[in-house]
Amino acid sequence: MWKRIKQFGKKYWKLLSLFCLAAVLWYTFCLPRPLFKDPVAVVIEDRQGQLLGARIAEDGQWRFPEIDSVPEKFAQALIQFEDKRFYSHPGVDVLSLSRALWQNIRSGSIESGGSTLTMQVVRLFRKRKKRTIGNKIIEIVLATRLDLGASKERILNLYASHAPFGGNVVGLEAASWRYFGKSPHTLSWSESAMLAVLPNAPALIHPGRNRDALRKKRNRLLQKLHEKDFLDEISLELALEEPIPQAPTPLPQLAPHLLDRLQASQEKVKKARKAKIKTTLDIRLQEVADRILERHQQVLRHNGIHNAAALILDIESGQALAYIGNVSSAGLEHGQSVDIISAPRSTGSILKPFLYSLMLSEGQILPPTLVKDIPTLINGYQPQNFYEEYDGAVPADKALTRSLNIPFVHLLQDYGLEKFHYELQKLGLRTITQNPDHYGLTLILGGAEGSLEDITGVYAGMARVLKHYNKSDGEYLLDDFRKMELQLKEKSKQRKEDWQQAANRLGAAAIWHTFEAMQSLERPGEEGQWEQFSSSRRIAWKTGTSFGFRDAWAVGVDTKYAVGVWVGNADGEGRPGLVGVRAAAPILFELFDQLPAGRWFEPPFDDMVQVPVCQKSGYRASTICPADSIWIPRAGLKSPPCPFHHLIHLDPTGKYRVNADCMLPAKMLKKPWFVLPPIEASFYQYRDPGYRSLPPWMPGCVPEVTAENNLQIIYPKPDAQIYIPVDLDGKASRLVLKAAHRNPATIVYWHLDQQLIGSTQHFHEMELLPKEGPHQLTLVDEYGERSSVIFEITDKKGGR
Repeated sequence: MWKRIKQFGKKYWKLLSLFCLAAVLWYTFCLPRPLFKDPVAVVIEDRQGQLLGARIAEDGQWRFPEIDSVPEKFAQALIQFEDKRFYSHPGVDVLSLSRALWQNIRSGSIESGGSTLTMQVVRLFRKRKKRTIGNKIIEIVLATRLDLGASKERILNLYASHAPFGGNVVGLEAASWRYFGKSPHTLSWSESAMLAVLPNAPALIHPGRNRDALRKKRNRLLQKLHEKDFLDEISLELALEEPIPQAPTPLPQLAPHLLDRLQASQEKVKKARKAKIKTTLDIRLQEVADRILERHQQVLRHNGIHNAAALILDIESGQALAYIGNVSSAGLEHGQSVDIISAPRSTGSILKPFLYSLMLSEGQILPPTLVKDIPTLINGYQPQNFYEEYDGAVPADKALTRSLNIPFVHLLQDYGLEKFHYELQKLGLRTITQNPDHYGLTLILGGAEGSLEDITGVYAGMARVLKHYNKSDGEYLLDDFRKMELQLKEKSKQRKEDWQQAANRLGAAAIWHTFEAMQSLERPGEEGQWEQFSSSRRIAWKTGTSFGFRDAWAVGVDTKYAVGVWVGNADGEGRPGLVGVRAAAPILFELFDQLPAGRWFEPPFDDMVQVPVCQKSGYRASTICPADSIWIPRAGLKSPPCPFHHLIHLDPTGKYRVNADCMLPAKMLKKPWFVLPPIEASFYQYRDPGYRSLPPWMPGCVPEVTAENNLQIIYPKPDAQIYIPVDLDGKASRLVLKAAHRNPATIVYWHLDQQLIGSTQHFHEMELLPKEGPHQLTLVDEYGERSSVIFEITDKKGGR
């Protein structure tokens, strides 16, 4: 008998032990992990933690990620209203439960639950299940477990983050912004008290429903806070006078396009419940930039121009300080939701400084080197300057300053299309994805597409190279050309610096000379505003206009900031007057005016050398050039000497050229002479009154016709296909043929298909109406020098 009892006791204690162990294990792991699995809104903040915008959660609730800390005013108001002994009980308040039980028994219905804040957190993550005795017991057990494993501050955070605040507003932070338009840490006592009582009856916040009841509950809580010495008499009176909000207000939407971009690229944010996206933006600068663009758009829209975008980057860090992807007033019908900053758009001439700097870095040109600016036809492509004028030859830096198209087409041809295409990709232009032949020489004039972020980023990279070179005693940082940063990084994740002696892409001296040329951009017909601005602040800036007036660009840099502006229509519609200097540059200048100015870049003398340069041609001076000594990039030592100064022989009067066939060498005068090719000279002489053509040959002194190229045909170009249109009177127009001679006074004889058709002197042009089909034009001057070209007259439009 006793043996059986003993055996039964052992089994009983064993079962009891197992039960206790299971109970302990269940109690230990009874809380779900995580406690809350609800989707949260995507929230972005500026660099100081100010709210920039948010997107509603997937379930249609305004539920922000869990708050970092509960504001003191709200915490005290909440504790006084919901759970006075919060800091002393173990998750369950026995006194409150007993009082609630007695009240419910007396009334015969459930009037009070006696729940602590900890129990309310449990009820929230259990999805507010029905009020039954069984559920209440479960809540009590889970509350003690939660209190055992979490700090009181953590429990407050959980409640403040997940409590309902009326309608589809969940959590203190969302409620603070929705009802008061401010951060919860800036709430007043009155506002904190109203939000503290609201989860107890969230329906009270609806407009026109129980407004007085909500006010009375708030005021009773304020009185209690006064009795507990949280408010003095004056603060209480002021708090009681504050109004109840009428309805939820819209959340800030200061960077909607950046919010969409980060939401699309970081889906993990939705799963990381503690995460908010802290951006690099400055909320003050973002608001100011947005207002500036909106104001300019109100004027531009009268010309059918509806969209604009702007980007401000910090040079040193590469961080975006302002990100205006589009103006909000454009309207949905005009594509206001399109993020222009990341969208590929035709670049216009905004890439010219990159080619100029690359050629300086490799010593192919010097800043004052003359570049051809003449009527040009290359494989059927005929570029034009914006104002359809020609200088004949223009210094490279002036070609950049004036943004001339034809000189840069010739520079690209000299540099190499494939090479420039490769370098643009390496600099960070990610939208150049086609092969070089797809773009052709139009690559430099807008034949390719670029995004505002990439283009502004390259200009910022150039400024970084120059700053770092001067600070590091002549070294280059490998990642100076990099993508902009949109999210604020932790200090532990900052980049490692890797320095080297040689330039990675662009040399410091080349960049400095490029920025010097960009400081004094000239635009015909634009006065006053540009001069006034340039005198107040030093900025290297460049504008661009795409073909068809579809895109207007302006990008500028100084030692601290890079600013990029785009203006146009998101759908690509072109508009008259949509040019960079008129539409985008004023916005650029106004944005720079909001930024603190810094000192200008110091010349990088370690990457420069002082050499004599020809005064006329801008090439390195030869022994017969008049020269000035200037600082050039060290790579410029590889550039060729002046090809335009020649030593000529004159008669004793200096009026005629001679050679050994007609005059003894002892009687000749030797003189250096600046000589441009005939076509260049024919235009250049009108720009430079000091340019002198070569003297004529002395009568009876016959030159060697193969010694010099004195005669050139300007139009038509070799293998040109020409369509002759019909005038209003029904007759075909006449074809105007043009040529240039180094000495315009020379007589030139014109032959078409071996037949003499006339002669010219001084002005070498000829009108005629050739028949359809191929033709050969041959010109012969009075000394026997000739030039010839084959062309075709076609009946199809589109001939070149």
